[in-house]
Order: sequence, then structure tokens, then C-alpha cells
Amino acid sequence: MAMVLVVEDEGGINELICKNLMLVEHKCMPAFDGEAALDMLKKYTFDLILLDVMLPGADGFEVIKNTKGIPVIFLTSKNTLHDKVKGLKMWADDYIIKPFEMLELLARVEAVLRRAGKHNKNFELGWVKVDFESRQVFLKGQATECTPKEFDLLEALILNRNIALSREKLLELVWGYDYCGDTRTVDVHIQKLRKKLFLDNYIKTVYKMGYRLEVKR
Repeated sequence: MAMVLVVEDEGGINELICKNLMLVEHKCMPAFDGEAALDMLKKYTFDLILLDVMLPGADGFEVIKNTKGIPVIFLTSKNTLHDKVKGLKMWADDYIIKPFEMLELLARVEAVLRRAGKHNKNFELGWVKVDFESRQVFLKGQATECTPKEFDLLEALILNRNIALSREKLLELVWGYDYCGDTRTVDVHIQKLRKKLFLDNYIKTVYKMGYRLEVKR
């Protein structure tokens, strides 16, 4: 769980980002202009900042000068190479162009938190414990063998917990864009995870869409 400052002047986008981050159990604080962000940086401690570039008052390039080493992901519609290079030279950890898919944002957030050592190294659900660093799964304290794809699928479900994922999206996340198989591959691996780890009550089928790992907060 991380504390994230979301600096975005468009209220609807800010709210949507915060809702999705909270679904995967992060905490969020919204700011709608550069001055508000600078004020919050003086008062609170954050693990990550999602920062729009074009803001009322101080822009994102001004705000990042005062982040004091906190990881920053720029969110912006400014997609020229010049702007991207400028952002990265100012020590932004990532640069995402609008519009973006929310699942892409969540994946980028997780990647930056991992690099910064701010992510959860373990995850527990019922009798199951997952160690992301060693890629091991434990059931009732005993190591349980999972194939590489089973682990990747379980990790994708965990990182996007409480979010409905289509079979096509799971194929993309786990098997990659160039995978030539069909969506039945996802169904087969889901059934194996459910049976092997007793996750029937957690991995929910989303009718005519895909699956969701349901975690009560």
C-alpha cells in the first residue's frame, strides 16, 4: 500500500485515478493545481506523485523541483519528444501520455513503486501467501509449485485486484501481444489456480467478460 498524491486539474480524471488506485488498496490525496500540490508536499509524506504537466498556477515542471526525491510519474497530453526528454531529465520516473488505459497506469505505478522499494513484497489471501521477489506461492505455509504462467496470471490478478479483467486483457498482460492462442487458455489457467490454491471464493467469473480477484478491504 502506498500513499499517492494525484495532481490533475480535471476533476473527473482525478477522481477516476483515485478510485482505481484505491481499488488496489493504495491511499490517495487529490490536488487540482500546482500551488495546492506544493502546499500538500510541505504537510504530508508521499510514496509517489502522479503529476500533470499543464496545471493552473505552478506547472508540473515547477512542482517536480520540490518533490525531494519522491518518485514522480508525469501524466500529460504534451507528447512531443522535447517535452518527454525534459520531463525525464528533471528526474521523473515515468512519463505517460493522455489518454491512457487505467490498467496501464496501474502497471506503471506498480513498476515505479517496485524500483523505489515502496511496493508490497508479499501478498496474503486466505490460506495463500505470495512472495513476489522469489516468485513463490505458499498454501497453509507450504511451498506450492506454480508454473511460470500460473504465477504471472496470479500476479496480474493480485496487482489489479477488485478490477474486472477481460480474457483478452489477461492474455495481453500474461502472454503478451504476440500470443497466437485463444482466450480458452485463460480459462484453463484460472481453473488450475482455483483448484490448486483453493481460490474459488476469491477469483470471481465476470459474466461474458473475464475474471476479478475479489479482495475485501
